[in-house]
Amino acid sequence: MTKDIPAAGTAEARGPLQVARRQQLLEALQRDGAMRVSDLSHALGAAPVTIRRDIAQLAAEGLVSRVHGGVALITPDDPPTADEAPGAGPDPLDGRTLGMLVPSLDYYWPDVARGAEEAARELDMRVVLRGSSYDTEDDKPQLARLVERMAVDGLIIAPRMDAPTSERTIEWLDQLGFPVVLLERTATVGSHHAVMESVVTDHALGAAMAVRHLTSLGHRKVGLVVAANSPSSRHVRRGWLDATAECGLNPETTVAAVVPDARAPERDAALDAVLHQCRETGTTALLVHADPEAIALVQRCEERHLTVPGELSIVAYDDEVAELFSPPLTAVRPPRRSIGRAAVRLVADRLTDPDRPAHRVVISPSLRVRESTAPPRVLGDPGRGRPAREA
Repeated sequence: MTKDIPAAGTAEARGPLQVARRQQLLEALQRDGAMRVSDLSHALGAAPVTIRRDIAQLAAEGLVSRVHGGVALITPDDPPTADEAPGAGPDPLDGRTLGMLVPSLDYYWPDVARGAEEAARELDMRVVLRGSSYDTEDDKPQLARLVERMAVDGLIIAPRMDAPTSERTIEWLDQLGFPVVLLERTATVGSHHAVMESVVTDHALGAAMAVRHLTSLGHRKVGLVVAANSPSSRHVRRGWLDATAECGLNPETTVAAVVPDARAPERDAALDAVLHQCRETGTTALLVHADPEAIALVQRCEERHLTVPGELSIVAYDDEVAELFSPPLTAVRPPRRSIGRAAVRLVADRLTDPDRPAHRVVISPSLRVRESTAPPRVLGDPGRGRPAREA
C-alpha cells in the first residue's frame, strides 16, 4: 500500500531549492528503501556534504533515521518492530567512520591518533587518518576530501587557526550537519559565538607546574623559551607568567625568547643569544617549548662548556623524546593519548544524542622530573647542582 510522504522543510523556513531537494530525498527513500549517502548524492545531483546536511535536518524533524551505512524513511503509520523498540535496536555507533586531520604525522600527533584509534575500536567505529601541515594555508580541501570521498560520520581535527582562510573553514565545518571536534584548538561560531566542541591540554597549567618545580628547588630567575609558530606557545607563556607572579618572581628580569624553526639559518644564533641572556640576567633555569628546542639548547650548552643542570636547569615541554636524551630531560607531558580518546568519545556521544549541549574538555598534563633540573649552584659550593630525584 502506498504511504503518504511527510512534507519536508516544515520545521523552519528554507529556500525553495532545499525544500525541493529534501522532498526528492524523501521520495527516493519511499521508492527505493534505505539508501546510502553516495547513492542519494548521485541520484539527486548534490554533493555528499549537502545530502548529509539534509539528512541531519530531516532526522531532527523525525522524518528519517540514520541506519548503518545510510538513511531510512520514517512514516507515521509504521509501528516499531521488535528490533526498533527502545533499547533493542542496533548500536548507533557500529560501523561509523570518523575522519581525523592532524598537522603532523611525525611529532606529537601520532600518540593522539593512537588514542583515537583505540577508543574507536572499543566502540566498533573506525578512524580515517590524514596529515596536513603547519605550513598549509587552507585545511578545507583536505577536509572536503574526507567528507565527500570517505563518507565520514564525524570529524576530529586540528586545523590551522591563524591562516587567512581559518574563519571560513570553521564556518564551513559548523554547517556540515554532523559532529566536529577540535583537537588542541578552540573556536566559536555565529553571532552569539557558540562554542565548537573541543578537547585541549591545559598547557598553561603544565607551564605553571614547571615553574613551581624550579622555584621549589630554589631558582629565583626562571626564563622561558618557546618555538615560533607553535599554537601552544601562547598558552605556555600565559602559564609561565601566571606562575612567576604567583611565586613572587619578576619575569622582566630574566629571559623570555622566541626561537625560529630548526630549518631557519638563524636558529643557532638565536640559541646562543638565549644563553648570553641567561648569563647577563643571572637566569639559572629555563622552561623550553618544545623538546627539539630544549635538546638543541642543551647541546649549545655543551659546546659552550655550560653544565646542565649544574649551571642551568632546563625543563622541556612536550616529552616526546626528552627522556631519551642525555641527560634525560625533566619535562611536562601533555596527555596525548587521552586527548585522542576523549575526542572520539565526544563524537560518539554527539552521534548518540544530537541535542546534548556542546562540551569542551580540558585535560591536565603531568610533570616528569629527571636529570636536567637541580638546585641552583651556589658560588663557592661546587657540590650544589646535583640532579633532583624523580618524585
